[in-house]
Amino acid sequence: MPESQPPLPTASMSLAEIAQALAERRLPPVEQWNPTHCGHSGMRIARDGSWFHEGEPIRRPAMVRLFSTVLRREPDGSHVLVTPAEKLSIDVDLAPFVATALKSEGDGRERRIAFELNTGDAVIIGPSHPLRVVKDSAGPIPLVAVRGGLEASLTRSVYYELAELALADGSEPPGIWSDGAFFMLTA
Repeated sequence: MPESQPPLPTASMSLAEIAQALAERRLPPVEQWNPTHCGHSGMRIARDGSWFHEGEPIRRPAMVRLFSTVLRREPDGSHVLVTPAEKLSIDVDLAPFVATALKSEGDGRERRIAFELNTGDAVIIGPSHPLRVVKDSAGPIPLVAVRGGLEASLTRSVYYELAELALADGSEPPGIWSDGAFFMLTA
């Protein structure tokens, strides 16, 4: 059976093409499914975005993409994999997604920024997908809203690339514009 959600080739796409592809993507309506909780999935998403089942890495990217489409964040902050028939807890070390690449178009207030995610999906920073920076003992952690309370952390290289854009813009406090909204890069 062919994969229903192939990865987006964001490197070869314009921001307008990425936005169009995201608008056309159809994800399962996980927010409408409320089966009885069935237990734990035996799965964990590590801080670096790696997925594990019973301690073993899930090596098939298509499988990770499939699981990521049925991932939901509960009101208490926990994460579950949900289908119409079952709901299983999943442990998430930091955020379920990781932004692994950045694409920027425009300058200053006219800039738009898209992140490619480790699951082959993408998100454009803006009012619907805000970027925030939280304090951590290891330093600041930038997070971007993906969907339904789910977030993506940024790899260090993507965060540095974002910081370079902010420094080039010269805004005080340091921050970045995307899709008409300003996001500070400090916690």
